[in-house]
Amino acid sequence: MYAVKPDSAGRMKLPADFLEYFAALGHTKFFVTSLDRSLGTIYPLSLWRATEKFLENDQQDPELSQAAAFNAADLGGKAELDGNGRLLLPAELRKELGLENGPVRLKAAGECVDIFSEATYEALRERGKTVGPAGMAKLRQLGIPK
Repeated sequence: MYAVKPDSAGRMKLPADFLEYFAALGHTKFFVTSLDRSLGTIYPLSLWRATEKFLENDQQDPELSQAAAFNAADLGGKAELDGNGRLLLPAELRKELGLENGPVRLKAAGECVDIFSEATYEALRERGKTVGPAGMAKLRQLGIPK
């Protein structure tokens, strides 16, 4: 989990670990959006295309997929890393998710990077405190590696 702060233009410098990871995979172009209007995601453009295709063709829950596709189109935009390792966050995404004027948290999620507003991060942090000893015992019963 990394804390970063978008600049006044909405550009966010990615941590060196993410830049190295994306460079190793050859990713320089991205789609930055939110499917649920609460969590942002930086998708490598090739992965975004596969996600978009999934949403267009989903037969299991087409209403849910159509709603997620709408959110992505409404809030998202293409982005390319600049020479300083920064990505421009779409203005609508920044406004909707509360990513302006404060720190945001970044977390690796497969080939993507999830973007948490400070408020979302704090809510999840509080929820994490509920695991406690009983939760750990249950996770051990379920087979969590030690």
